[in-house]
Amino acid sequence: MKKTLASVLILITASVFVYALFYLFEGKAPVVDTALSSGYLKKEQELSFTLYDSKTGLQQAMVTISQQGKETVLIDKQYESSGLLNIFSGSKTLTDSFKVPIDALKYGITDGEVTIAITASDNSLWGWGKGNISHVEKKLVYDSKPPDIHVLSEQHNIERGGSGLILYKVFEENIKTGVQVGDDFFSGHPGLFENTNIYACFFALSYLQGPGTRISLVAEDMAGNITRKGFYHHIRDKRYKTDILNISDAFLEQKMPEFDLGAREGEFQGQENPLLKKFLYINGDLRQENAVLVFNLTSASESIKYWDGIFQRLAGSERKAGFADHRIYQYKGSEIDRAVHLGIDLASTARSPVYAANKGKVLSTQPIGIYGNTVIVDHGFGLCSLYSHLSEITVREGDRVEKETQIGLTGLTGMAAGDHLHFSMMVGPVFVNPIEWWDDSWIRNNIISKIDAIK
Repeated sequence: MKKTLASVLILITASVFVYALFYLFEGKAPVVDTALSSGYLKKEQELSFTLYDSKTGLQQAMVTISQQGKETVLIDKQYESSGLLNIFSGSKTLTDSFKVPIDALKYGITDGEVTIAITASDNSLWGWGKGNISHVEKKLVYDSKPPDIHVLSEQHNIERGGSGLILYKVFEENIKTGVQVGDDFFSGHPGLFENTNIYACFFALSYLQGPGTRISLVAEDMAGNITRKGFYHHIRDKRYKTDILNISDAFLEQKMPEFDLGAREGEFQGQENPLLKKFLYINGDLRQENAVLVFNLTSASESIKYWDGIFQRLAGSERKAGFADHRIYQYKGSEIDRAVHLGIDLASTARSPVYAANKGKVLSTQPIGIYGNTVIVDHGFGLCSLYSHLSEITVREGDRVEKETQIGLTGLTGMAAGDHLHFSMMVGPVFVNPIEWWDDSWIRNNIISKIDAIK
């Protein structure tokens, strides 16, 4: 009996020894996970760190910031030691996350390289009880100087719903820059000139933005420093007409079945005049969703000036509706809805050939809700054209097109009551008046003359 008890005690002692050998003397250092979005330190920034140690748990965490021999301790945290008595209790910290606010001015940080150091140790008995140690250093650059920008173009005349171009020079790399027009931002890019420090930015006013709209040139560097600069501009106001469109039962019965809204179809069943309810949804919610899709597609515009000279309109066509026409929809004499027409409707004979308005690259060829079968062409630097209601599309995504390249045939797909082409021009995230781009003198005075002056 005594021998059996002794054997059990020896076995337990051996087990504890083996456990201590493989557990308390484990040799894997804690994992340090940092989330640094760039190699720059901003004036006021919050850095995030996470520590892991899945075995003996964390013993200590320290974070410091140093520059030119001066070191400041940001965090020095001691954790409860697991120790031998706590092997089975589980009272140890396996992971910890923290956010460290850094105020560069408070810590006396000046422009130049800064080192962030994270040191973490665990409760292993290696190193005479000091544990396994992880040490991670991150080299960051502190830059407090806003980027410098010089406006090169002189006159910037633009009207409500119109387009503009500004040319300017930047003096550092990797900056986000462009023109802020109200809540809309238009990105500027190099590529128009051999000198890659010269940027071009096409910007626009929506039909809602007239005199008094705030316009400024903006540049932000990798350190988060922002420069805002005003530049000379003159905004001309413009009025757009109002049309009344009568919605008939015949139109609803003809067009509404063409729109397959999937699961939403059931929402209109059982309602009074379900076709009219469906029309209101399409004319409102779907119209907005389609605009979002269009601008998601045009955001892929390249920093290449594809176009050259005047933009073409549909040959032999008559204008049926204008840009920014304010439409009042009536049903049986009562107003039921309102919308704004963000393009120009051009009608010729049925299934007339449609050609690209200018040189470019096809971004999309697909049905888009109210627009029906649609082609979008990228002309470069955020300038795109859109061709809708097509009965047939004769180009593919990625095709390079010339002015004489046929892209399709007019039709009445989408929300079209008769065969025609809906033509739109877009600058960045805004529909603009195509008439400007059909005007040779406007293009020369507002675009080409500025480019030639810099060249």
